[in-house]
This record gives sequence, structure tokens and C-alpha cells, in this order.
Amino acid sequence: MKGTAPNCLKCVHFRITWEPAFPRSCLVFGIKSKNLPSLEVFAANGRHCPSFELKPGLS
Repeated sequence: MKGTAPNCLKCVHFRITWEPAFPRSCLVFGIKSKNLPSLEVFAANGRHCPSFELKPGLS
């Protein structure tokens, strides 16, 4: 995963919002976006998300 952004859909901190304009959310960073939050984090600081935690039962 070092060279690629983590898949937010597999992260425990990822949520779907009820807002059509900003349907994806990250609880750690407080991000609401059309894009995956990990892409927004990378765009903001040039590094991949440091808070990614795989949901239990996924590999």
C-alpha cells in the first residue's frame, strides 16, 4: 500500500453521508467530499492517509 492511496471503502473511519453534494466522509479528518477522503488527504498534504484501519473481517 506504500505507493497507492488506501481504499476508504475498507476503512473503519469511512462513512456515507446523507448529503448528495458530499456523499463520502472520514471521521478522523472531518472530511466530507465527492471523492474518497484518502484522495483529499493526499491532495492536501502530499502523503497517503496515516489513519487507515482495515475493517474487521476484510483482507
